[in-house]
Amino acid sequence: MAVDNESTSLLQSTTSSSQPSNSTDGLDSSARLAYENANGDASRRYHESRAAELSEHEDEPWHQSAGGLLQPVIFGGLDGILTSFAIVAGAAGGGLSVSAVLVLGFSNIFADALSMGVGEFLSSKANNEWILSERKREEWEMENYREGEIQEMIDIYVSKGLTPEDAKLVIETLAKYKDFFVDVMMQQELELQVPEKDHVEQSVKEGFVMFCSFAFFGAAPLLGYTFIPWLFPGLDSSVLFKSACGVTALVLFLLGSIKSNFS
Repeated sequence: MAVDNESTSLLQSTTSSSQPSNSTDGLDSSARLAYENANGDASRRYHESRAAELSEHEDEPWHQSAGGLLQPVIFGGLDGILTSFAIVAGAAGGGLSVSAVLVLGFSNIFADALSMGVGEFLSSKANNEWILSERKREEWEMENYREGEIQEMIDIYVSKGLTPEDAKLVIETLAKYKDFFVDVMMQQELELQVPEKDHVEQSVKEGFVMFCSFAFFGAAPLLGYTFIPWLFPGLDSSVLFKSACGVTALVLFLLGSIKSNFS
């Protein structure tokens, strides 16, 4: 009950602000507190106080838009750490010098990061283009056989539990709005999410994030061969490898912490 009172009081303090544009962080926190503490009353109060403002914004403020780039961050970071550590372990096991480990490590990081970044961009762009081509096909079918497409959607909604009467009412209402209805068809019939108009820019962003994540996290195992000898000169190569193992473990924990922030 104390937690509920705390979140409710925080909600009231944030919604009482006369300048909503300057209280986004507080509002976001109060909405998340209501969700995390399962406080339905606080959530209801928040929604009622924000009803007028929400009509002016496309997205609700408490949803984390940055989560869309979580996949390239986690994928690139994890791949970078493990790939780099494998090279360090192999070089250390082969008895190579510290300079050889660094050359192999950094050259591999740059090459793989570039490959992963470009690959993420091209694959994302190709997938979006394919989805848009499928949308054009659905749009053509809607123009040439409207009744058949409407009936297909009615059948889909009936299979999801709606009565035939309700499904027909919903679909015939949606069909009045062609573009929106085609997007719904893509989601329900083909299970495809139509990309935004700036999907190429988004693909570039995903590729850049993948490159940076791979390079940043991939460099972690090499810290044991760069900063550690600089701080403690004269250490044995076996000690440097152990330090690289420790740094790798810490960075893996950091990566897991980043993931947990969005789950």
